Amino acid sequence: MKDLLRGSRPQGGSCSGRTVALCVTGSIAAYKAAELARLLGKAGAVVLPVMTESAARFLGPVTLSGVTGEAVTMDMWDESVPGEVHVRLAERADLVAIVPATADVLARLAHGRADDLVTALALCTRGPLIVAPAMHPRMWEHPATQRNVAELSTQDRVTFVGPVRGEVASGDVGMGRMAEPDAIASAIATALSERDLTGVRIVVTAGPTLEDIDPVRFIGNRSSGRMGFAVAERAAARGAAVTLIAGVVGVPTPYGARRVDVRGAMEMRAALRDALGADMSRADALVMAAAVADYRPIETSVTKIKKGDDRVALELVKNPDLLAEMGAARVGTRPVLVGFAVETGAQDVLVASARRKLIEKGVDLVVANEASESFGREDNRATFVTAAGAEPLPTMSKVALADVLIDRLRVLLGKG
Repeated sequence: MKDLLRGSRPQGGSCSGRTVALCVTGSIAAYKAAELARLLGKAGAVVLPVMTESAARFLGPVTLSGVTGEAVTMDMWDESVPGEVHVRLAERADLVAIVPATADVLARLAHGRADDLVTALALCTRGPLIVAPAMHPRMWEHPATQRNVAELSTQDRVTFVGPVRGEVASGDVGMGRMAEPDAIASAIATALSERDLTGVRIVVTAGPTLEDIDPVRFIGNRSSGRMGFAVAERAAARGAAVTLIAGVVGVPTPYGARRVDVRGAMEMRAALRDALGADMSRADALVMAAAVADYRPIETSVTKIKKGDDRVALELVKNPDLLAEMGAARVGTRPVLVGFAVETGAQDVLVASARRKLIEKGVDLVVANEASESFGREDNRATFVTAAGAEPLPTMSKVALADVLIDRLRVLLGKG
């Protein structure tokens, strides 16, 4: 079992052009399958909805059909599908996902049974099989369930996503809660991705740094971290060993990435040195997408500063320029160094600033974007600036832009 947590494609999503058979079984967590279907559709996948009869007690087939735009298939005798239903679905689907997967369906999968459409489809498919268990903790912990999971885990094509520890429908807390839809969608994208970065080690920084004034106040910026997280997600999906150094953001950890949380610029600096090693030999590429604060308070109060006069002066000290430090520290061309430049001016000002950063900080590629077209948004419009020139790109999702960036990174690594 794989335990998982394309040329340029400027307009596509992480599952663009792929087909996923989404099989829903009879768990109260079935309602989350509708959100998963929405996320997969947003990522560009065609979703073929399959449901068991018991699943329909928890989630209406009309809902799933409405989200996917496809008719729901529920039994082996569906006359609207020519030929053998499970065979036809297996031929269409690049991947089969069973979400949620009950203890009963895990047992039947482990024993190779094919007594309903879902298990017959799972036996028939030759592509990856994603399984997201959901059940009461006592059912998950039962020796029989654990034997079935162990048996399925020997199969390379099977990927378990979850379960996770948390509150279940009964109100009890334990291991058995289904993984969240975004984690499952990320695992599906990973399973469908071309593994063209296998063996490549990438460090990514993302999000803002927050510089504390006192225990309740800080200096920060508007970075959401989504661009850096998208780069980490797509790099991991494409086979890279990814370390993500993240500022304070409320974004889920990308599937397959190792995450290191930091708060201020000095913490990020230390985390970078740890991830890269003294000679920077622990990474093949470094993508500096974080919005690192330029200044921090010269002193941080250990207690809350009380309100006083109408005006207050705050003395700041300059933070180290992490991108410049990395550029100066590397020997030769490794790791490949990608920086980001955010401005508020016109395109020519943006490109000029990025070109200056490219030269002064010893960077291989700068991703330049205008603040209003990047911060806090799900899409982005960027310009790639290298020694060879500037390449404006159309507006696209941050996930799509991450794939385009990784394509360029492959070229810089000599793998394009």
